Amino acid sequence: MRNHTVVTEFILLGIPQTEGLETALFFLFSSLYSCTLLGNVLILTAILSSSRLHTPMYYFLGNLFIFDLGFSSTTVPKMLSYLPGQSQVISFQGCATQLFFYHFLGCTETFLYTVMAYDCFVAICYPLRYMVVMNHRVCFVLATGTWMSGCVHAIILTSLTFKLPYCGSNQVGYYFCDIPAVLPLACEDTSLAQRVSFTNVGLVSLTCLFLILVSYTRIGISISKIRSTEGRQRAFSTCSSHLTAILCAYGPVIIIYLQPNPSPLLGAVIQMLNNLVTSMLNPLIYSLRNKDVKSALRNIFLNTIPPLGSK
Repeated sequence: MRNHTVVTEFILLGIPQTEGLETALFFLFSSLYSCTLLGNVLILTAILSSSRLHTPMYYFLGNLFIFDLGFSSTTVPKMLSYLPGQSQVISFQGCATQLFFYHFLGCTETFLYTVMAYDCFVAICYPLRYMVVMNHRVCFVLATGTWMSGCVHAIILTSLTFKLPYCGSNQVGYYFCDIPAVLPLACEDTSLAQRVSFTNVGLVSLTCLFLILVSYTRIGISISKIRSTEGRQRAFSTCSSHLTAILCAYGPVIIIYLQPNPSPLLGAVIQMLNNLVTSMLNPLIYSLRNKDVKSALRNIFLNTIPPLGSK
């Protein structure tokens, strides 16, 4: 320990095996990030501005779009700053902050998908009691619970990772500070932090996925009992957007954290899908087939853009 200098900053080496593609990646990711910001801000504005969207389902959707904005903004801006050739250095505190918010928002979003599955379950299985069960107080408690649970999860992982001494190499072989990239740089045994992070992330993801599957099993049973084709289609359309978003969100998490030795390039690509592409697709998933959201967006544009000929 005495022969090494304590690390005060890290160097992000970027996406593995992409040397020489920095300019192309910069334009690609900056375009995706701009679309992510624009799409989520537009849908969030539509939810806030339209009284027809002040329902439990859109309340949770508003939380989802806020998380998507924060989730993509945790890693992408720093990457866009060094891809054109600027400094790849990130401070020790900045690295810890990036890791904390990445797991805080990611875990919160996982819990939020579970809460949204419960919302769909109540809406389809108990439609007459929906507004009683999902009242304002219950919605507030569920949303606050997702925030608090994600914060506790991130505090545990961040404290275990950065309480270790870092006194050797400071080169992070990734495009942001994540646990698998930072832990190998520690000067002491990292087995405890590795076990806890693997168990924690895997347990949270699998538990939430199990609860979602239970909710949708009950939903499927209820839909199968609906006699009219129109009623079944209406019930299925209520859940189709949420199911699509779950597939986009859970696929990358399972592939990254439940593989013993994933390829660095494959892990980076899948991580990028989880960080940026899913956040960009969520506004499209929840608006393309939703007449209420389309109507609210139309009203926003009509109120923003003056009619032709007006002064």
